Formats: sequence, C-alpha cells, structure tokens
Amino acid sequence: MSTVLITKDNTGKLAGFGEKGERAYGRFLAAVKKMEQGELLSFSYKVPRSPKFHRLHFVMLDALFEAQEQFADDYQFRKWAEVGAGHCDFVPGPTGRMVALARSIDYESLDDAEFSDMHDAVKAFFKSTHASHFLWPHLPDAEGAEMVRVILVEFEPEWA
Repeated sequence: MSTVLITKDNTGKLAGFGEKGERAYGRFLAAVKKMEQGELLSFSYKVPRSPKFHRLHFVMLDALFEAQEQFADDYQFRKWAEVGAGHCDFVPGPTGRMVALARSIDYESLDDAEFSDMHDAVKAFFKSTHASHFLWPHLPDAEGAEMVRVILVEFEPEWA
C-alpha cells in the first residue's frame, strides 16, 4: 500500500509533503486521472495525533497512577486501564482460557480521532465502580468514585 503525506501549501492548495510526498501525491493524482468510468480506487487517511492531546492523556494517567494503591508499575497500570476500556484483543492463554491483551496506542496504530475515543473509554472505565473499588479497595464505593472525580475534574472541566 502506498503512503501519501499531503499538506496545504502557501497558496492553500493540496501538495505532497516533502520530496517523497510530492512524488507519491503525483502518482495518486495520476491514478485518479487514469480512472475509467465505473473503476474503483480505494484510499485511507489518518489525521495525525495531536502531541498536546497525547501528553494530556499521559498526564491524566500519571495523576491517577500516583493516587491509586494497587500498581507499583505505571506501564502495567496503563495496560490495565486500556484493557478495562476495551482497547484489547482476547486470545487463548497458556491454559486455554481467554486473556485480554491491550492493543498498541502508538502513533501508527491510532490517529487523533481513534486516540480520542480510546481516551474517553479509559476515563469511562476509571469512573466505573469496578475500577475505583479495585484501585482503592479500603474505601466505600462512593469515596472511591469521589477520588476519581477529584482527579479527573482537571481533565473534564464540565465536572467542576
């Protein structure tokens, strides 16, 4: 599959990004021009992930990690949150029972919209009674939910 990086040039027109991108964009335009009636051409696109939003997600995870009482390793905590959010695949484990494996959240795997959906699902998971009870097992459910609310209010202004 070909990859074409495009940008808007200083005249507001679409153009290939860089020398390689210009060549790839030219090939794409040529393929479009050569199309005959009824012929199909398929393409996919990604909106690059916002580095600012990416950092915000990890700042939120760090805040929750620092407050919780179950995990000593932030990577394991993050993967637990991603599985809890449903960003995982279920595969047979060593004994045959199904186990959840978190999917990658790297820049190649998720564009900005997909990352935003995963971020929202992680927040929703943290708001669940299951998550708050697990993270603070000695607290009553209402107090665990309040712990999550106090931490997430910084990342969800509508909670303020």
